[in-house]
Amino acid sequence: MMLATVMYKNLDVPNAELAFYTAWLYLPWVIKPLWSPLVELFGTKRRWIVGLQWLSAVALASVALSLHLPDFFRISLALLWLLAFSSATHDIASDGYYMLGLPERSQQAAFVGVRSAFYKLGMIAGQGGLVYLAGVLIERHGDAAQAWAVVFSLLALLLLLLGAYHQWVLPRPATDQPYIARANLWAGFVETFRSFFRKPGIGVTLGFLLLYRLGEAQLLKMAAPFLLDSRAQGGLGLSTASVGIVYGTVGVAALVLGGIAGGLVIARFGLKRSLWPMVCIMHIPDLVFVYLAVAQPSDTLLIAAGLAVEQFGYGFGFAAFMLYMVTVADGEHKTAHYALCTGFMALGMMLPGMVAGWLQQQLGYQLFFLWACIATLPAFGMTLLVRRAL
Repeated sequence: MMLATVMYKNLDVPNAELAFYTAWLYLPWVIKPLWSPLVELFGTKRRWIVGLQWLSAVALASVALSLHLPDFFRISLALLWLLAFSSATHDIASDGYYMLGLPERSQQAAFVGVRSAFYKLGMIAGQGGLVYLAGVLIERHGDAAQAWAVVFSLLALLLLLLGAYHQWVLPRPATDQPYIARANLWAGFVETFRSFFRKPGIGVTLGFLLLYRLGEAQLLKMAAPFLLDSRAQGGLGLSTASVGIVYGTVGVAALVLGGIAGGLVIARFGLKRSLWPMVCIMHIPDLVFVYLAVAQPSDTLLIAAGLAVEQFGYGFGFAAFMLYMVTVADGEHKTAHYALCTGFMALGMMLPGMVAGWLQQQLGYQLFFLWACIATLPAFGMTLLVRRAL
């Protein structure tokens, strides 16, 4: 999602279009519960994992090849959609495989930190390292399409090699078998959905899932274009390489630290006591972007510090959001219900992100970021309602 936004900005796609169409890439994560039974029915999860890594490698290579075509925007978007569906399905298979490959609860708990750490390292490598690489290549050769073709080619090669490695090294748990009782699948599938929407206070829950990040979803979609746009356009005029450092590396590192700190606070004080201060710490730092848009500072260290504050707050408050989803999903169908929660979470990012570019073009960056801060107010209201039910 981050790479596509920066890439299309480098390729001179207008903000309204890049925000609208890249927001649609969230859709596979919104609707992935609809085809999750297929992963249970056909083939082993190990086979799904390896096969989807190879499919993703093909999609990434195809994106690289499409960037010099006259109609590159539509073609590359279609290929990124294929990649998004592949990735969302890989999520389903890998989550299930994690529990099968580490059947003991103690093993799952022991490796959850490793899993989380590598996920965060992947974010830093992607949003930081790869954006920085693209920026360096653009500065040296002046061809943004070629620079991003190199980045996506490297990603394709990496996933191709990882797929081959995993085909060789991944364990083959005896319990990793296709689900046989297909006759009752539809009834169980329907009952899973029904039981989710029968949960007490489900209306408040859905409102919280959809509105908790209403302002943040719009702000995040326009953060990279703001950093890249010239000062005459209201942006900060940073190079792509600088964005990879201040936003993709410093910012993501602060996001990780915020998430760790948020988890420690919840563990110490509990979700109910922590939720209100955490929503404040998450959303109030959004005002950093208002300051940056008004002052347009040229000091890279000041910009990086501001982004670090905002991203730390985002990570801190998002920890509460994630734990709330775990609480909602608890019960007989916890895996499927958690997938439904994440689907609504993705929808809450997708819909506001679609209009963010158009709003920015109408309002300019200063008023847009002020609006994004105002759009956080529903999150405070839903938090008050949710705390009563905890």
